[in-house]
Amino acid sequence: MRIQSNLIYLFLILNLTFSCVEKKSKDKEISKSELLSASQTDTLKFTSGISAIFQDSKGNYWFGSLQEGVARYNGKTFIYFSSNHGLTDNQIHIIQEDKQGNIWFNTQTGVSSYDGTRIKNHTNAETKNFQIQSNEPLPGKWMKSDSDLWFEAGTKEGVYRFDGQGLNYLAFPPHKILNLNDNLFAVTGISKGKSNMVWFATYAGVFGYNGSGFTIINDETLGFDRKIEPLHIRSLLEDSKGRLWIGNNGIGVLLKDGDSIINFSNKKNLIHPNSSRKGDKSPQGTLEHVFTIAEDYSGNIWFGDRDAGIWKYDGKAMKNYTKKDGLTSDFALSIYEDNNEKLWIGMVDGSIYTFNGITFEKQF
Repeated sequence: MRIQSNLIYLFLILNLTFSCVEKKSKDKEISKSELLSASQTDTLKFTSGISAIFQDSKGNYWFGSLQEGVARYNGKTFIYFSSNHGLTDNQIHIIQEDKQGNIWFNTQTGVSSYDGTRIKNHTNAETKNFQIQSNEPLPGKWMKSDSDLWFEAGTKEGVYRFDGQGLNYLAFPPHKILNLNDNLFAVTGISKGKSNMVWFATYAGVFGYNGSGFTIINDETLGFDRKIEPLHIRSLLEDSKGRLWIGNNGIGVLLKDGDSIINFSNKKNLIHPNSSRKGDKSPQGTLEHVFTIAEDYSGNIWFGDRDAGIWKYDGKAMKNYTKKDGLTSDFALSIYEDNNEKLWIGMVDGSIYTFNGITFEKQF
Protein backbone atom coordinates (compact mmCIF):
# COMPACT_ATOMS: atom_id res chain seq x y z
CA MET A 1 0.00 0.00 0.00
CA ARG A 2 2.93 2.34 0.67
CA ILE A 3 4.10 1.92 -2.93
CA GLN A 4 0.62 2.63 -4.25
CA SER A 5 0.30 5.71 -2.03
CA ASN A 6 3.63 7.02 -3.32
CA LEU A 7 2.50 6.54 -6.91
CA ILE A 8 -0.76 8.35 -6.22
CA TYR A 9 1.11 11.22 -4.57
CA LEU A 10 3.53 11.42 -7.50
CA PHE A 11 0.68 11.43 -10.00
CA LEU A 12 -1.13 14.26 -8.23
CA ILE A 13 1.99 16.39 -7.79
CA LEU A 14 3.16 15.92 -11.37
CA ASN A 15 -0.24 16.95 -12.69
CA LEU A 16 0.19 20.34 -11.02
CA THR A 17 3.37 21.13 -12.96
CA PHE A 18 2.26 21.03 -16.57
CA SER A 19 4.05 23.29 -19.02
CA CYS A 20 2.51 25.22 -21.89
CA VAL A 21 2.81 25.18 -25.67
CA GLU A 22 3.57 28.11 -28.01
CA LYS A 23 2.20 28.11 -31.53
CA LYS A 24 5.41 29.37 -33.13
CA SER A 25 7.81 27.20 -31.15
CA LYS A 26 10.58 25.44 -33.01
CA ASP A 27 9.69 21.84 -33.83
CA LYS A 28 12.02 19.09 -32.76
CA GLU A 29 12.04 16.09 -35.07
CA ILE A 30 13.52 12.64 -34.66
CA SER A 31 14.27 10.60 -37.77
CA LYS A 32 12.85 7.17 -38.53
CA SER A 33 16.26 5.56 -38.08
CA GLU A 34 16.42 6.97 -34.57
CA LEU A 35 12.92 5.73 -33.81
CA LEU A 36 13.76 2.25 -35.05
CA SER A 37 16.59 2.18 -32.53
CA ALA A 38 13.95 2.13 -29.79
CA SER A 39 13.73 -1.20 -28.04
CA GLN A 40 11.13 -3.75 -29.10
CA THR A 41 9.69 -6.44 -26.84
CA ASP A 42 6.94 -9.02 -27.00
CA THR A 43 5.67 -8.11 -23.51
CA LEU A 44 4.87 -4.70 -22.10
CA LYS A 45 7.78 -3.47 -19.99
CA PHE A 46 6.06 -0.52 -18.29
CA THR A 47 6.03 -0.52 -14.51
CA SER A 48 4.41 2.88 -13.94
CA GLY A 49 0.66 3.45 -14.29
CA ILE A 50 -1.17 3.23 -17.63
CA SER A 51 -2.66 6.70 -17.93
CA ALA A 52 -3.91 6.56 -21.56
CA ILE A 53 -5.08 3.87 -24.01
CA PHE A 54 -5.90 4.39 -27.69
CA GLN A 55 -6.44 2.27 -30.82
CA ASP A 56 -5.57 3.95 -34.13
CA SER A 57 -7.21 3.53 -37.54
CA LYS A 58 -4.66 0.84 -38.48
CA GLY A 59 -5.54 -1.28 -35.48
CA ASN A 60 -2.42 -0.51 -33.44
CA TYR A 61 -2.82 0.02 -29.72
CA TRP A 62 -1.03 2.86 -27.95
CA PHE A 63 -0.42 2.70 -24.21
CA GLY A 64 0.66 5.86 -22.41
CA SER A 65 2.43 5.63 -19.06
CA LEU A 66 2.92 7.87 -16.06
CA GLN A 67 6.72 7.90 -16.24
CA GLU A 68 8.01 5.86 -19.21
CA GLY A 69 6.56 7.35 -22.38
CA VAL A 70 4.31 5.48 -24.78
CA ALA A 71 4.26 1.99 -26.30
CA ARG A 72 2.77 0.98 -29.66
CA TYR A 73 1.42 -2.58 -29.84
CA ASN A 74 0.69 -4.20 -33.21
CA GLY A 75 -0.75 -7.38 -31.74
CA LYS A 76 2.63 -9.12 -31.51
CA THR A 77 5.34 -6.74 -30.33
CA PHE A 78 5.77 -3.42 -28.57
CA ILE A 79 7.90 -0.50 -29.70
CA TYR A 80 8.60 2.29 -27.24
CA PHE A 81 8.77 6.07 -27.65
CA SER A 82 10.09 8.36 -24.95
CA SER A 83 11.61 11.79 -24.47
CA ASN A 84 14.81 10.28 -25.90
CA HIS A 85 12.95 9.90 -29.20
CA GLY A 86 11.38 13.37 -29.21
CA LEU A 87 8.36 13.25 -26.90
CA THR A 88 7.96 16.40 -24.84
CA ASP A 89 7.74 14.33 -21.67
CA ASN A 90 7.45 10.71 -20.50
CA GLN A 91 4.14 11.22 -18.69
CA ILE A 92 1.28 10.74 -21.18
CA HIS A 93 -2.19 12.17 -20.59
CA ILE A 94 -4.06 11.95 -23.92
CA ILE A 95 -3.52 10.05 -27.20
CA GLN A 96 -5.47 10.98 -30.36
CA GLU A 97 -5.35 10.60 -34.15
CA ASP A 98 -6.00 13.28 -36.76
CA LYS A 99 -7.59 12.88 -40.20
CA GLN A 100 -4.21 12.31 -41.83
CA GLY A 101 -3.45 9.40 -39.51
CA ASN A 102 -0.92 11.28 -37.39
CA ILE A 103 -0.87 10.24 -33.72
CA TRP A 104 -0.87 13.04 -31.15
CA PHE A 105 0.38 12.84 -27.58
CA ASN A 106 -0.59 15.28 -24.82
CA THR A 107 2.20 14.90 -22.28
CA GLN A 108 3.04 16.35 -18.89
CA THR A 109 4.81 19.30 -20.52
CA GLY A 110 3.28 19.75 -23.96
CA VAL A 111 2.15 18.23 -27.24
CA SER A 112 3.97 15.94 -29.69
CA SER A 113 2.85 14.22 -32.91
CA TYR A 114 4.03 11.16 -34.83
CA ASP A 115 3.46 10.78 -38.59
CA GLY A 116 4.74 7.22 -38.85
CA THR A 117 8.25 8.40 -39.68
CA ARG A 118 9.20 11.03 -37.13
CA ILE A 119 8.09 12.62 -33.89
CA LYS A 120 7.49 16.36 -33.96
CA ASN A 121 7.63 18.40 -30.77
CA HIS A 122 5.13 21.28 -30.82
CA THR A 123 6.21 22.84 -27.52
CA ASN A 124 8.68 25.36 -26.20
CA ALA A 125 10.16 24.24 -22.89
CA GLU A 126 11.39 27.77 -22.12
CA THR A 127 7.82 28.81 -21.27
CA LYS A 128 7.57 26.25 -18.45
CA ASN A 129 5.38 27.26 -15.47
CA PHE A 130 3.99 30.32 -17.29
CA GLN A 131 0.45 31.05 -16.15
CA ILE A 132 -2.28 33.09 -17.83
CA GLN A 133 -3.94 35.65 -15.56
CA SER A 134 -7.72 35.98 -15.68
CA ASN A 135 -7.65 39.61 -16.81
CA GLU A 136 -5.49 39.03 -19.90
CA PRO A 137 -7.12 39.20 -23.36
CA LEU A 138 -7.87 35.97 -25.17
CA PRO A 139 -4.74 34.95 -27.14
CA GLY A 140 -6.88 33.25 -29.78
CA LYS A 141 -10.45 33.35 -31.03
CA TRP A 142 -12.68 30.56 -29.80
CA MET A 143 -14.16 28.44 -32.57
CA LYS A 144 -14.61 24.74 -33.22
CA SER A 145 -15.27 22.09 -35.87
CA ASP A 146 -16.06 18.38 -35.73
CA SER A 147 -12.51 17.40 -36.69
CA ASP A 148 -10.75 19.43 -33.96
CA LEU A 149 -8.32 17.82 -31.57
CA TRP A 150 -8.24 19.36 -28.10
CA PHE A 151 -5.38 19.25 -25.60
CA GLU A 152 -4.58 20.29 -22.05
CA ALA A 153 -2.44 23.43 -21.87
CA GLY A 154 -0.45 22.85 -18.70
CA THR A 155 -0.90 25.43 -15.95
CA LYS A 156 -2.48 27.86 -18.38
CA GLU A 157 -6.18 28.51 -17.81
CA GLY A 158 -7.24 27.29 -21.22
CA VAL A 159 -6.72 24.60 -23.85
CA TYR A 160 -5.00 23.95 -27.15
CA ARG A 161 -7.02 23.37 -30.30
CA PHE A 162 -5.58 21.64 -33.36
CA ASP A 163 -7.70 22.61 -36.37
CA GLY A 164 -5.86 20.46 -38.92
CA GLN A 165 -3.38 23.22 -39.71
CA GLY A 166 -1.85 24.37 -36.44
CA LEU A 167 -2.01 24.28 -32.67
CA ASN A 168 -3.62 27.36 -31.10
CA TYR A 169 -3.99 28.31 -27.44
CA LEU A 170 -7.46 29.44 -26.30
CA ALA A 171 -7.96 30.99 -22.85
CA PHE A 172 -11.06 30.28 -20.81
CA PRO A 173 -13.52 33.18 -20.38
CA PRO A 174 -13.24 35.37 -17.25
CA HIS A 175 -14.22 33.52 -14.09
CA LYS A 176 -13.89 33.76 -10.36
CA ILE A 177 -10.33 32.93 -9.27
CA LEU A 178 -10.16 31.29 -5.85
CA ASN A 179 -6.38 30.99 -5.50
CA LEU A 180 -3.94 31.77 -8.30
CA ASN A 181 -1.24 29.62 -6.73
CA ASP A 182 -3.23 26.38 -6.80
CA ASN A 183 -3.52 25.95 -10.59
CA LEU A 184 -7.20 25.29 -9.99
CA PHE A 185 -8.11 25.83 -13.64
CA ALA A 186 -5.51 23.55 -15.22
CA VAL A 187 -7.36 21.08 -17.45
CA THR A 188 -7.82 17.55 -16.07
CA GLY A 189 -10.19 16.07 -18.67
CA ILE A 190 -11.82 16.71 -22.06
CA SER A 191 -15.01 15.21 -23.52
CA LYS A 192 -16.82 15.84 -26.78
CA GLY A 193 -20.58 15.59 -26.48
CA LYS A 194 -23.90 15.97 -28.21
CA SER A 195 -25.45 19.31 -29.24
CA ASN A 196 -22.09 20.46 -30.65
CA MET A 197 -20.61 20.64 -27.14
CA VAL A 198 -17.06 20.05 -25.95
CA TRP A 199 -16.43 19.94 -22.20
CA PHE A 200 -13.23 20.85 -20.36
CA ALA A 201 -12.74 19.74 -16.76
CA THR A 202 -10.43 21.68 -14.46
CA TYR A 203 -9.72 21.11 -10.79
CA ALA A 204 -12.20 23.78 -9.72
CA GLY A 205 -14.86 23.69 -12.43
CA VAL A 206 -16.12 22.71 -15.89
CA PHE A 207 -16.24 24.83 -19.04
CA GLY A 208 -18.57 23.71 -21.82
CA TYR A 209 -18.24 25.31 -25.27
CA ASN A 210 -20.77 24.87 -28.10
CA GLY A 211 -19.18 27.05 -30.77
CA SER A 212 -20.89 30.26 -29.70
CA GLY A 213 -20.88 30.42 -25.91
CA PHE A 214 -19.90 28.78 -22.62
CA THR A 215 -21.62 26.81 -19.90
CA ILE A 216 -19.74 27.09 -16.60
CA ILE A 217 -20.11 24.68 -13.68
CA ASN A 218 -18.24 25.50 -10.47
CA ASP A 219 -18.69 25.81 -6.70
CA GLU A 220 -20.44 29.14 -7.14
CA THR A 221 -22.96 27.98 -9.77
CA LEU A 222 -23.63 24.79 -7.77
CA GLY A 223 -24.00 26.62 -4.47
CA PHE A 224 -21.22 24.55 -2.86
CA ASP A 225 -19.21 25.74 0.13
CA ARG A 226 -15.63 25.11 -0.95
CA LYS A 227 -14.48 24.81 2.65
CA ILE A 228 -16.90 21.93 3.29
CA GLU A 229 -17.46 20.18 -0.04
CA PRO A 230 -14.93 21.41 -2.62
CA LEU A 231 -14.93 20.43 -6.26
CA HIS A 232 -11.70 18.64 -7.18
CA ILE A 233 -12.45 17.37 -10.67
CA ARG A 234 -10.25 14.64 -12.16
CA SER A 235 -12.41 13.22 -14.98
CA LEU A 236 -15.56 13.81 -17.01
CA LEU A 237 -17.65 12.21 -19.74
CA GLU A 238 -20.71 13.19 -21.72
CA ASP A 239 -22.44 9.90 -22.51
CA SER A 240 -24.54 8.87 -25.51
CA LYS A 241 -27.69 10.17 -23.77
CA GLY A 242 -26.23 13.62 -23.30
CA ARG A 243 -25.69 13.21 -19.56
CA LEU A 244 -22.51 14.74 -18.15
CA TRP A 245 -20.62 12.71 -15.55
CA ILE A 246 -18.10 14.66 -13.46
CA GLY A 247 -15.61 12.65 -11.38
CA ASN A 248 -14.08 14.29 -8.32
CA ASN A 249 -11.27 13.45 -5.94
CA GLY A 250 -13.19 13.59 -2.66
CA ILE A 251 -16.90 14.15 -3.33
CA GLY A 252 -17.43 11.39 -5.88
CA VAL A 253 -19.42 11.70 -9.11
CA LEU A 254 -21.70 14.56 -10.01
CA LEU A 255 -24.32 13.91 -12.71
CA LYS A 256 -25.70 16.66 -14.92
CA ASP A 257 -28.87 15.50 -16.66
CA GLY A 258 -30.56 18.35 -18.50
CA ASP A 259 -30.72 21.33 -16.18
CA SER A 260 -30.36 19.33 -12.96
CA ILE A 261 -27.10 18.34 -11.23
CA ILE A 262 -27.00 15.77 -8.43
CA ASN A 263 -24.29 14.02 -6.45
CA PHE A 264 -24.62 10.56 -7.99
CA SER A 265 -22.26 8.92 -5.49
CA ASN A 266 -24.27 10.30 -2.60
CA LYS A 267 -27.56 9.19 -4.16
CA LYS A 268 -26.20 5.64 -4.50
CA ASN A 269 -24.97 5.70 -0.86
CA LEU A 270 -21.35 5.47 -2.02
CA ILE A 271 -20.03 8.32 0.12
CA HIS A 272 -18.84 7.05 3.50
CA PRO A 273 -20.63 8.75 6.44
CA ASN A 274 -17.27 9.74 7.93
CA SER A 275 -15.74 10.93 4.67
CA SER A 276 -13.87 14.23 4.85
CA ARG A 277 -14.79 14.76 1.18
CA LYS A 278 -11.36 16.29 0.66
CA GLY A 279 -9.23 13.53 -0.82
CA ASP A 280 -8.43 11.35 2.19
CA LYS A 281 -8.19 7.60 1.61
CA SER A 282 -11.60 5.92 1.40
CA PRO A 283 -12.69 2.39 2.36
CA GLN A 284 -13.91 -0.28 -0.04
CA GLY A 285 -17.48 0.03 -1.27
CA THR A 286 -17.25 3.77 -1.90
CA LEU A 287 -17.06 5.94 -5.02
CA GLU A 288 -15.35 9.12 -3.82
CA HIS A 289 -12.15 9.48 -5.90
CA VAL A 290 -12.92 9.05 -9.59
CA PHE A 291 -9.97 9.44 -11.97
CA THR A 292 -11.48 7.98 -15.17
CA ILE A 293 -14.97 7.55 -16.65
CA ALA A 294 -16.00 5.70 -19.83
CA GLU A 295 -19.09 4.36 -21.60
CA ASP A 296 -19.23 0.99 -23.37
CA TYR A 297 -21.22 -0.01 -26.46
CA SER A 298 -24.13 -1.23 -24.29
CA GLY A 299 -24.44 2.14 -22.57
CA ASN A 300 -22.90 1.00 -19.28
CA ILE A 301 -20.96 3.74 -17.48
CA TRP A 302 -17.61 2.72 -15.97
CA PHE A 303 -15.76 4.50 -13.18
CA GLY A 304 -12.17 4.02 -12.02
CA ASP A 305 -11.83 4.91 -8.35
CA ARG A 306 -8.50 5.68 -6.66
CA ASP A 307 -9.16 3.53 -3.59
CA ALA A 308 -12.15 1.28 -4.27
CA GLY A 309 -11.63 -0.40 -7.63
CA ILE A 310 -13.75 -0.28 -10.77
CA TRP A 311 -17.49 0.37 -10.82
CA LYS A 312 -20.03 -0.39 -13.56
CA TYR A 313 -23.43 1.31 -13.73
CA ASP A 314 -25.97 -0.34 -16.05
CA GLY A 315 -28.62 2.33 -15.59
CA LYS A 316 -30.11 0.67 -12.52
CA ALA A 317 -27.53 -1.11 -10.40
CA MET A 318 -23.90 -0.56 -9.49
CA LYS A 319 -21.37 -3.40 -9.56
CA ASN A 320 -17.91 -3.15 -8.00
CA TYR A 321 -14.73 -4.97 -9.10
CA THR A 322 -11.62 -4.99 -6.89
CA LYS A 323 -8.54 -7.08 -6.17
CA LYS A 324 -10.93 -9.71 -4.81
CA ASP A 325 -12.02 -10.18 -8.44
CA GLY A 326 -8.46 -10.84 -9.61
CA LEU A 327 -7.28 -7.28 -10.32
CA THR A 328 -3.71 -6.48 -9.26
CA SER A 329 -4.71 -3.02 -8.02
CA ASP A 330 -7.78 -1.14 -6.84
CA PHE A 331 -6.80 1.99 -8.80
CA ALA A 332 -7.75 2.17 -12.49
CA LEU A 333 -6.19 5.17 -14.24
CA SER A 334 -7.72 4.67 -17.71
CA ILE A 335 -10.73 2.92 -19.24
CA TYR A 336 -11.10 2.74 -23.02
CA GLU A 337 -13.37 0.95 -25.51
CA ASP A 338 -11.61 -0.03 -28.75
CA ASN A 339 -12.86 -0.19 -32.34
CA ASN A 340 -14.15 -3.73 -31.74
CA GLU A 341 -16.16 -2.72 -28.66
CA LYS A 342 -13.66 -4.36 -26.31
CA LEU A 343 -13.09 -2.62 -22.99
CA TRP A 344 -9.48 -2.00 -21.90
CA ILE A 345 -8.43 -0.95 -18.40
CA GLY A 346 -5.06 0.55 -17.43
CA MET A 347 -4.03 0.18 -13.79
CA VAL A 348 -1.77 2.30 -11.60
CA ASP A 349 0.74 -0.56 -11.27
CA GLY A 350 1.26 -0.82 -15.05
CA SER A 351 -1.06 -3.80 -15.60
CA ILE A 352 -3.57 -3.81 -18.47
CA TYR A 353 -6.84 -5.77 -18.47
CA THR A 354 -9.71 -6.39 -20.87
CA PHE A 355 -13.27 -7.17 -19.81
CA ASN A 356 -14.99 -10.18 -21.38
CA GLY A 357 -18.46 -9.30 -20.18
CA ILE A 358 -18.12 -11.26 -16.95
CA THR A 359 -14.57 -11.00 -15.64
CA PHE A 360 -11.34 -9.13 -16.26
CA GLU A 361 -8.55 -10.83 -18.18
CA LYS A 362 -5.00 -9.61 -17.69
CA GLN A 363 -3.33 -8.87 -21.02
CA PHE A 364 0.01 -7.44 -19.89
